[in-house]
Amino acid sequence: MRWGDQRQSTNIEDRRGMGGRGIAVGGGGLGVVILAVAIYLCGGDPSQLLENLPSQTQQQQPTASNQAGQPADQNRQFVGAIMGSLEDGWRQILPQQSRARYQDPKLVLFTGQVSSACGRAGASTGPFYCPGDSNLYLDFAFFDELRREFKAPGDFAQAYVIAHEFGHHIQNITGVMEQVQRRGQNNRLSVALELQADCYAGVWANFAQKQGRVEAGDAEEAIRAASAVGDDMIQRRTQGYVVPDSFTHGSAKQRIEWFARGMQTGDMRQCNTFGS
Repeated sequence: MRWGDQRQSTNIEDRRGMGGRGIAVGGGGLGVVILAVAIYLCGGDPSQLLENLPSQTQQQQPTASNQAGQPADQNRQFVGAIMGSLEDGWRQILPQQSRARYQDPKLVLFTGQVSSACGRAGASTGPFYCPGDSNLYLDFAFFDELRREFKAPGDFAQAYVIAHEFGHHIQNITGVMEQVQRRGQNNRLSVALELQADCYAGVWANFAQKQGRVEAGDAEEAIRAASAVGDDMIQRRTQGYVVPDSFTHGSAKQRIEWFARGMQTGDMRQCNTFGS
């Protein structure tokens, strides 16, 4: 992907090195439960969050590595460029294709643990979006896991991950996420929510392609990543068998198909994963 000359987003908050110290919403337990629900609705596994509820409130103390004036590393520059492209794209796409008013989210970078408006989470939960503060959260360790464990290397695979979480922000803006939350925990709706975010990631990829930023092999990288994080692929790898009724993300085939639909059409109106 050609990203080196892309405008850098100013909506990046770098909390790396803070060690997860921060305010736990609602005294800890409630915040973790809220985050668990948010991660569940976004297709993640919240079970690990519930093992250790924080017992006290702490104030964030940034370390020297987070002080202003520190040079941006390549990962930081990369995500800044991807966020810049996502912002540019959705500022055009959303008003053209929906009645919703676009608002920028913020990408929060962290290491190990982080506190959000939804509660506290660890790197083991993977990247996530918190509707309570409209922030995307990312630990760069996930990029290593994507390459090593999921066998999905490449910068466009990483861009797909960010674009997917940005897709959840679009769902929050349009009210889809709230509608799903009102229905309670439901695997079918969780899968639909996840697949729509994949489709929205594809819509952005279509925009990036028109901007001349998508290079040969990029689409294959994203498709490989989408396939690798399908529920069936993860279950087969981790437990040796597949339980379709427990899916929260969608199968590899579904995730590939919806990402491809978004990328081919560039039309978020073609992303109705919930059916008529």
